[in-house]
Order: sequence, then C-alpha cells, then structure tokens
Amino acid sequence: MKKNEINVTFKGKGHFTADLEGYKIEIDKEVHLGTRPKILMLASLAGCTGFDIVDILEKMRVSFSEFSIKVIGNLTDETPSVYNKMSILYTIKVSGEDQVKVAKAVHLSKDKYCGVSKMYEAFADMSFEINYLD
Repeated sequence: MKKNEINVTFKGKGHFTADLEGYKIEIDKEVHLGTRPKILMLASLAGCTGFDIVDILEKMRVSFSEFSIKVIGNLTDETPSVYNKMSILYTIKVSGEDQVKVAKAVHLSKDKYCGVSKMYEAFADMSFEINYLD
C-alpha cells in the first residue's frame, strides 16, 4: 500500500511551514505569510483533475491551449466551517470538433481517475462546467 507523508513545522503566531516532498508551502491563519489550509484543498482538486485531463487529451491527440481550472468552494456557516459544495470551471481553447473529447476527458477525470475529486464527493456536492474559448 502506498502512503503519502508530509512534515509541518510551527513557526509562530499561527504560521506553519509544510514540507511536501522537498517543496515548501507556507500555511498561515491570517494570510500574512502564506495561504489558509482549506484553500490548499481547492488547489489539490484543481491539480489532480488538471493532470488527468492533460494526460487524457494528449493520449487522444487533442491540441489545446489556454487551459485553466477555477475551483470555488462554498463553506458552511457553522463551526467548524466545512466545504459543502465545490464547483469546477474548466476553460480551454480547443477546436470545435475536439470539444466532445474534452467533455469526455472531464468525465473520465471526475468518474474514474481523480482521487481527490472522489474523496471530496463524500462530503460536498460537486459540479463541473466547461467553458470553450474561440
């Protein structure tokens, strides 16, 4: 069984440094020296699905450009505040004939490959939208 492991060190006054496989990320309660922890969850989701889609489109030999992913997480009002809904907007420039393949890649990521998306489905409603650029 595979494992992931990180080390997070307290730096003082609500500030931590996370060592993720040799890469440092600053985590901060007040967003003065780094990002907040829940925002990292959105970045993980975008990265996971983004890698999937790029890999799938390359295998399909689909040329694309200007690919970006926007993730919006809606937080509940109670304490602790948790994400109860996440929306993913994919924006991509691709030929009209390849739009069907992009939609297929998004669905394959969502339904089969992106483990982050699958984990998040356990606690949040997930929605996916594709915006095609001309």
